[in-house]
Amino acid sequence: RWGLMRNSLPENVQEHSHMVAVIAHALGVIRRDELGRPCDPNALAAAALFHDASEILTGDLPTPIKYHSGSITEAYKDVERIAADKLLDMLPVGMKEAYVPLLGEKVDEDSKKLIKAADRLAAYIKCIEERKAGNKEFLSAERQTLARLRNMDLREVDYFIRHFIPAFELDLDELGMMEEQ
Repeated sequence: RWGLMRNSLPENVQEHSHMVAVIAHALGVIRRDELGRPCDPNALAAAALFHDASEILTGDLPTPIKYHSGSITEAYKDVERIAADKLLDMLPVGMKEAYVPLLGEKVDEDSKKLIKAADRLAAYIKCIEERKAGNKEFLSAERQTLARLRNMDLREVDYFIRHFIPAFELDLDELGMMEEQ
C-alpha cells in the first residue's frame, strides 16, 4: 500500500495482516456485543489474517495504481482470484476445504465489508504513526483514509474510531496515565 511513499516505520504483510485481523476481531465484537447483530468475531479474524494472502504470489500493488481506473482494479482482482485459487490448489486435498472460506472471493460479502473496514482502519493507524514519527508525507493519506472510513457508513467503524483511535495518538507514558485515571 505504501510502496510509493517514504516510510519512517517499515511494515510487512505479516505485521499488516495481524493488525487487520485484530481490528477485524474488534469490529466483530462491536457488531455482536455493542450493536446486537449476529457476527462471529473469531471467523472474521481468521478471514482477515488471509485477506492479503494472494500477495504471496503477486506481490503488493500500491493502492493509487490498483484503484487508478476501473479496468486496472478489475484486472488486479482477477489476478488476486487466480492467485487465491493457486494457493488453494497447493494445499493437500484434506486441508483445502478448511481454507476455502478464508481466501478472497470465498469470503461472504458481509465479512468482506468488515475486513475492508479493518484494512482501512489499519491504514489510518499507520498514517497516525507516521505523522507522530514526523513523516509529513502521510498527512494527505491520513485525511483521505479517514474520509473513506466515514464514507463506509458502518456503525462498527464509527464506534472503533470514537473509542479506540484516540489511544493511537498517545505515547506509552500517556497510555499508562490513562490506566491510572
